Amino acid sequence: MNAGADGPNQHYLYAMLLQYTGKIAQAESVLEACLHRWPRFGDAAVALANLRTQSIEANHIDILRKLSRSIPFDSQSSDKRMARAGFESALFKELDDLGNHDEAWQALSRSNALMHSISPYDKVGETAITDELIRIFGYIDAEREAPLHRFDGSIPIFIVGMTRSGTTLLDRMLSNHSQVVSAGEINDFRRQLHWMTDTAQGGIPNLLEVFRRTEGINYAELGARYLEQTQWRALDKRFYIDKLPINIRMVPFIRMALPHAPILHLVRDPMDVCFSNFKAMLGPVSAYSYDMQSLAHYYGEYARLVGHWHAVMPGAMFDVSYASLVCDTEATLRKVLMHCGLEWEESCLRPERNTAPVATPSSAQVREPIYTRSLGEWRRYATQLEPLRKMIT
Repeated sequence: MNAGADGPNQHYLYAMLLQYTGKIAQAESVLEACLHRWPRFGDAAVALANLRTQSIEANHIDILRKLSRSIPFDSQSSDKRMARAGFESALFKELDDLGNHDEAWQALSRSNALMHSISPYDKVGETAITDELIRIFGYIDAEREAPLHRFDGSIPIFIVGMTRSGTTLLDRMLSNHSQVVSAGEINDFRRQLHWMTDTAQGGIPNLLEVFRRTEGINYAELGARYLEQTQWRALDKRFYIDKLPINIRMVPFIRMALPHAPILHLVRDPMDVCFSNFKAMLGPVSAYSYDMQSLAHYYGEYARLVGHWHAVMPGAMFDVSYASLVCDTEATLRKVLMHCGLEWEESCLRPERNTAPVATPSSAQVREPIYTRSLGEWRRYATQLEPLRKMIT
């Protein structure tokens, strides 16, 4: 650490930088020191627990129990409740790793209850977003499509889907191809859509206003502006990946603005993807993920939108099954590469050898060889998750 940068956030960010570049042992040391100095910094506990699979010989369960109990569950301070939620989430992860599922679920329940109190889910707003998109794109008139035009620069590949659906894994596989680089999770397309509609960036009301102002926009200009702002990310590669799951909402805009750009949609089993969100501690921005009813509603809106895109724009996005990606990897990847106009390369089967930094919550997992252990993972908690299963199936 440089002189002067000596607060918990600076140490946490330094540890995240170490993690994103694959220096896991160093990151663990920094986070342990951070918690020792700032024992109410819950973000460090979450990051520490998620660095690796914990073991009986090496874990942080005792200290996490102590730190968690040091903060009253019913504290009137949202900052303290957020810290307690972080410790409980970290405790869930480590207990789950050790197979102590009963106590793990209790910790997860406490964490999510606290987060739900801090960041309530806006069911009305989320429904309004889906309704407005379906209204705007009730059908797709071929004449509205931006004309195909010659483009000689690097081509973006968009990866979209539910959060925790496997988008990072696919990104790592494809960006291990000699002609592909990952631009990471960038928000450039939506920024350009805001610019084209002269609207400020913000919450749900701002996004709804963007959609209302899209009638008659120049899609060719939208695409040109996006390309102008992102081409540098290609680093002289033929393709660059724009991996932002929430761009599932942008699919028709992308298709009309950038008709030459492949859109890959990750599809994961509903219970697997919902449980992965439920247990992930994604922060206040993911308010949908801390309550089963909220999660079921959010997933339902996602499924409703995906179904509509497939109905009005057949072939606009290429569905990639997560289960097929990890169980029948080569055959699935060959189809993906063919769809993108890329030749087969064996390196795509070895995402763990991809040395590029990765800045997502799954950065530790995607540095491992391809595994199938996440399939059906929710069944460890089938009894507790039965209300969710009934709501989404």
